[in-house]
Amino acid sequence: MSVTSTRSIRIVGDSALLVECASLSEVMALHRGLSERPESVIDVVPAARTILVTVARHSELEPVRRWLAEAALVTESPGAAAETVFIDVHYDGADLADVARYTGLSERELIACHTRSTWRVAFGGFAPGFAYLVTDHERLSVPRRNSPRTEVPAGSVALAGAFAGVYPRASPGGWQLIGHTDADLWNVEREHPALLEPGAVVAFREAS
Repeated sequence: MSVTSTRSIRIVGDSALLVECASLSEVMALHRGLSERPESVIDVVPAARTILVTVARHSELEPVRRWLAEAALVTESPGAAAETVFIDVHYDGADLADVARYTGLSERELIACHTRSTWRVAFGGFAPGFAYLVTDHERLSVPRRNSPRTEVPAGSVALAGAFAGVYPRASPGGWQLIGHTDADLWNVEREHPALLEPGAVVAFREAS
């Protein structure tokens, strides 16, 4: 897949830069291109159309801005450069039948499509440990629910638009629920609290 860079870069506050991109594909390709970071860079946080880069000192903003401007887009295929995180899923979600009807698949075909697809974490947000996952096809693209739920159980595996996600804790939500997992999505006792970090490759497996 070819991705063209249209990035613009602006200073945010005293110690951050915001890179604005034209698409999520560009964000993901640029994020992969920023894997080798200057020592002055504290954090790189991708979102749907932007990447926020924080630096240690105001004096480092200009060198980091040049680094961002010159960084290459890396459009490797999913799974080529990251270890796969496996998530076991019980496909018993309240919206499984509705999602199957919307996609024109049977429930078994829907499960097979979800488990055979390779997903990649595009960015995090909404709640600590929540990751927005994308794949290279649109067969599982479904709208959000017309009426959001006041509480979605922790571990719920869901679809909305072009994304898949797993709710790390109970919260309100409007995504379509297709199953649940016992995976620990967010644990502050770990070195990296989030199980799913931007760039990670994810594979869902049907739990026995």
